[in-house]
Amino acid sequence: MDNSDNLTAMMLFARVVERQSFSEAARTLGVSKSYVSREIARLEIRLGIKLLQRTTRKVALTELGQAYYPFCTRLLDEMHRADAFVQQVHQLPAGNVRLQAPVTFGCQCVVPTLNHFIRRHIHINVDLELTDRINEDPQSSADVAIVIRQRAPEVPDYRELNTIDWGLYAAPDYLVAHPPIDHPERLTRHDLLLFHGPAHTAALPFRRDKQRLALDVRSRFRANNSMALLNAALAGTGIAYLPAYMTQESLARGEIVQVLPEWQMDRLHSYLLLKNQPEPSSPVTLLCDALITALGDG
Repeated sequence: MDNSDNLTAMMLFARVVERQSFSEAARTLGVSKSYVSREIARLEIRLGIKLLQRTTRKVALTELGQAYYPFCTRLLDEMHRADAFVQQVHQLPAGNVRLQAPVTFGCQCVVPTLNHFIRRHIHINVDLELTDRINEDPQSSADVAIVIRQRAPEVPDYRELNTIDWGLYAAPDYLVAHPPIDHPERLTRHDLLLFHGPAHTAALPFRRDKQRLALDVRSRFRANNSMALLNAALAGTGIAYLPAYMTQESLARGEIVQVLPEWQMDRLHSYLLLKNQPEPSSPVTLLCDALITALGDG
């Protein structure tokens, strides 16, 4: 006996039991009464047991039919769950999102968020391009571009992501071996590890209450990558000027400390530039929401 032959008949049998009528079962299923009766009769023949007692007034389960009925209802329940699952799949957001992000910020902050996002949204694909030469033209190929700048972009469609504070960081061993630093002007006696490139700072800015300083410092080592500067600071080469997001893990492990934390330095902002204003439930909107939830200032 091929079990697949029984599936339709089992569902018909369960519906007849539920409705207590061949006619009512046939009506709700949109088939003829004769079809229902014929399929259940064939099922009884294949099984070799009597499932129903038929009279002109009602349908009653036999003892074996009563025992067989729960198996049929479980089958129906599983089919309903399968249908609900497929319906849910079709309702899930789907599509592709092209995202651009600065190299270091993308690796440190964006990729961990994307890992969670693509696990949660199984029908959304993300194409991430890491580059420090992001085109702020809204007509660029990216659906979303993350830019880091001092002021809000002059484009119609953007969302603010988070604030990025810069500061000075050094290994404890370096600070022990060199003159103490209790004021920015003391930095002139130290080796600074500075960034060069689009975020190049000609002089280090310091703000504390009403005091404002712009200090020229000596830098024997410059790099266009914050990770390189962090590694140099960890090695005790000097004091690195870094964005705060680069230093959190090393600070937690005690490998570096912040120098002059009471002074505020550069404060930049990251923004999500949108090629178009997306629909509220679109993949682009969902990705932007996820980035702001994970990385936003709260």
